Amino acid sequence: MGVTARTPLIAGNWKMNLDHLQAVATVQKLHWTLRDAKFEDGSVEVGIFPPFTDLRSVQTLIDADKIPFALGAQDVSVHDSGAYTGEISGAFLAKLQCRYVIIGHSERREYHAETDEVVAAKTKAALKHGLVPVICVGETAADLEEHGAAAVPVGQLRTALSGLDAKADVVVAYEPVWAIGSGQAATPQQAQDVCAALRQVIAEELGDEAAARTRILYGGSVKSGNIASFMREPDVDGALVGGASLVVDEFAAIVRFQNHVGV
Repeated sequence: MGVTARTPLIAGNWKMNLDHLQAVATVQKLHWTLRDAKFEDGSVEVGIFPPFTDLRSVQTLIDADKIPFALGAQDVSVHDSGAYTGEISGAFLAKLQCRYVIIGHSERREYHAETDEVVAAKTKAALKHGLVPVICVGETAADLEEHGAAAVPVGQLRTALSGLDAKADVVVAYEPVWAIGSGQAATPQQAQDVCAALRQVIAEELGDEAAARTRILYGGSVKSGNIASFMREPDVDGALVGGASLVVDEFAAIVRFQNHVGV
């Protein structure tokens, strides 16, 4: 299976922004903006990841207006149900027609002490409920200095994929923590080097076929001005976009990276 078989995924992680009314307005505006720009549905997959309280409203809108966006959640519980106040089951997300769920974002790892083992358990929980986990890996500035670029994300991904079925449908997102929100993105070559190492991990854990079809995203200060240069790299299959995904015109321009000069 060649590189061309991987449909690029541009995913917008809204983090803790936009209530359900703002979410509806944002999704409508994004849809109209892309339609007006004659964006070809299917050439790039657009994923949006609103807060939990927005999911039902956005799902209803996507259904009613037949908007070609994939819906995703920002986290999932390791548990299916029970006495776990504040937790959200993968079963609930599946009922809301979520396709994706972000697992192990650096903010979850940092602020909620999520370990590689928790990320692995959440990955399994997502797959159990038919969700595609977007497994986030990445290194801090201290990790970068101590271990080099690929060592920490490679270790994180190996743990997350350990024991999964070779046919498991996953997405991997490489997010160098030192680049997130800093305005200082990795260079395309840095991103490519780490993404290539991550693809090798997928091959080792799940096999060559999985490595060939699994999409690996770059995240960390992605903008319309730098997305095309990342997407030229053979092992970068899309982007996990943070702050820029809240600005409709900017996110729409990122989605339309194929229209940018030289791609």
